Amino acid sequence: MTTALLVIDVQRALCSGEYECFNIKRVIENINSLSAKARDAGIPVIFIQHEEGDLLKHGSDGWQLAEGLETSAQDLHVRKTTPDSFYQTNLQKLLPKEDFERLIICGLQTDYCVNATVRQAHELGYDVVLAADAHSTVDNGNLTAEDIIAEHNKDLAHLTSAVSRIDVTPTQAIRL
Repeated sequence: MTTALLVIDVQRALCSGEYECFNIKRVIENINSLSAKARDAGIPVIFIQHEEGDLLKHGSDGWQLAEGLETSAQDLHVRKTTPDSFYQTNLQKLLPKEDFERLIICGLQTDYCVNATVRQAHELGYDVVLAADAHSTVDNGNLTAEDIIAEHNKDLAHLTSAVSRIDVTPTQAIRL
């Protein structure tokens, strides 16, 4: 089975300041742990970067990958403008279904881009492993970020189909 690791929107504007996501330092540590294991196993690491407005304008400081996020020259990069990392991007070309069966997904923000990408990957027939402790978001006015994360971990784990599955697994328990 061929696997890839998707790291969604771990960008400076979402990791510090006004829009800093919950527990971001721990989330980045977990992502770094996953990406190091993936590289050691020869699994592609794909960093996805969102572009929107001035805050996440392509090339701007806020658009850059977060401080402390470890990258490698062999990592791949995808730019996107919608929550779904597959929509109008080259992601599916990088992950042809005949070569890739399983996607490990982590990043920001749980209730937007992570949720949309997990659901679309599942819909496309990929098996998905959502790293339960390597995604985050911000409070939304009704729920705390911690509650949003827990709710999505629970809800996404219950999605099933005849061709693919979603496992919600803590970083340390993910096998590559």
